[in-house]
Amino acid sequence: MRSTVIATAAALALSLPVAAFSQTDSTVTRAQVRAELQQLEQAGYDPSRGEDPTYPVDIQAAEARVWSEKGTTGYGGVTSGTSGSGARAVSRPASTEDMKQLYFGGE
Repeated sequence: MRSTVIATAAALALSLPVAAFSQTDSTVTRAQVRAELQQLEQAGYDPSRGEDPTYPVDIQAAEARVWSEKGTTGYGGVTSGTSGSGARAVSRPASTEDMKQLYFGGE
């Protein structure tokens, strides 16, 4: 009897993480997938090319075109532009005076 209780408790403990990873809030229908594939094909993606080594680049470029036509940005994909955060990058090597100020402090 005791071994049955331990086995049941172990099975429950092992099944809890599986339930934590289930994603039921965002289900995609077959029609939605077909509509998205049709949009990608209209943007220039060809899924019938088979074993294509440029697959990631091709589909990311098509997704970027679809998202730009919609006027929104998607998650991931092709990025462009610059960031406005942080300090300006130094475009020249540091001089001797700059190094002295760095290591010995400014005067």
